[in-house]
Amino acid sequence: MIANNRTMILDEAHKIGGFMHLLMKPRNTGKSWTSEERRLLRMHLKRLSYYVPIMIIFVLPFGSLLIPVLAEILDRRGTHRKSSEQHLDAAGHGQAVV
Repeated sequence: MIANNRTMILDEAHKIGGFMHLLMKPRNTGKSWTSEERRLLRMHLKRLSYYVPIMIIFVLPFGSLLIPVLAEILDRRGTHRKSSEQHLDAAGHGQAVV
């Protein structure tokens, strides 16, 4: 159901300032959410569930375990980003940024 309502969920999610950035943090940076960030995600998901009722599953007990699945479904890129500390040079070799 979430995949079927992806466009509507994305539209509503973009109205919540900083939500998409926070949701995609592990996919973009490789770092996991802090406990404060998890609290904010749950708060945003609760607010989002008022507009998209299926989102309530993420607010239920153990629903936070499904948040990475939500990030996967809503990610428009379809692939993970490389670590922000690793960039490819022209030859395609990894190079650490100092």
